[in-house]
Amino acid sequence: MTIAPSPPVAAKPSPRGPAPQQRRSERWTRRFPLLPALVFTIVVTQLPFVVTLVISTFGWNVLHPNDTAFAGLRNYITVFTDGRLRAAVVNTVVLTASVVIISILLGTVLAFLLDRRFVGRGIVRTLLIAPFLIMPMASALLWKHVIYNPTYGLISSTIDMIQRLWGDTVPTRVDWVTDYPMTTVVASLVWQWTPFMMLIILAGLQSQSGDVLEAARVDGAGPWQIFRSITMPHLRRYIELGALLGSIYVVQTFDAVFTITQGGPGTSTTNLPYEIYLTMFRKYEYGEAAAAGVVVVIATIIVATFTLRVVSSLFREETR
Repeated sequence: MTIAPSPPVAAKPSPRGPAPQQRRSERWTRRFPLLPALVFTIVVTQLPFVVTLVISTFGWNVLHPNDTAFAGLRNYITVFTDGRLRAAVVNTVVLTASVVIISILLGTVLAFLLDRRFVGRGIVRTLLIAPFLIMPMASALLWKHVIYNPTYGLISSTIDMIQRLWGDTVPTRVDWVTDYPMTTVVASLVWQWTPFMMLIILAGLQSQSGDVLEAARVDGAGPWQIFRSITMPHLRRYIELGALLGSIYVVQTFDAVFTITQGGPGTSTTNLPYEIYLTMFRKYEYGEAAAAGVVVVIATIIVATFTLRVVSSLFREETR
């Protein structure tokens, strides 16, 4: 008896999916368009940082080019022990904290006002955003000459007019930049950064669930109870995001300090970026300036890490 051969059985697809080599090929196909941007980013940001790291380990003063020698961690020790740099760190903390806190408070008030409907709200919103769109150097020049100038500035002119109305023929002249240096820098930066905080907090206000607010009103909750128990917990992450982003940018402030006060009087407004500039272009200590720059970059990365966590938590909250 002859047995008919069984028909060929079709090969079943592997439950593991495509072969590893095929998967790698697909991944590289998707990533290849991003390679030019990645190479450009590495060349523009990472290579200069590596060069800065190398320079920070050398004792290098351009006035004595023949005395260049490997210094190890000596420049970093100088950064943490030098009196001027310690003062610059304190000024940086005071400047950053003052600007961020005041900007958040003013931005919150303005955001609540803009969250209400009124005639001309679009125009008012555009006018309030305008300071953030001005170049930092132009903003600093505006405050130094148009507002702070003791002879023809807006503040001095207003005080002169009030004193003349009261019969004082010899008006008092106040040199705001000299007498109140840190206040003048903080005020100009608050004016510039308040719109940024306002936009972030306004976005948080407008993302609130209307049904939740309406249910709270139906249950008899007053405006203060709604603000304390619903609105503020909802805005917490947005305020944290504004504070972290503002800290990253304000800690790098150079334009306002350089233009308005030149770091003075003395070192009263010298922050870390301006002190690095002085170390580099006035003392010509390239190694020390590079070490200070590395410290600032590391501190900024630490703050940026918290910022990314807050942003990711916001996205997770929105997708629930």
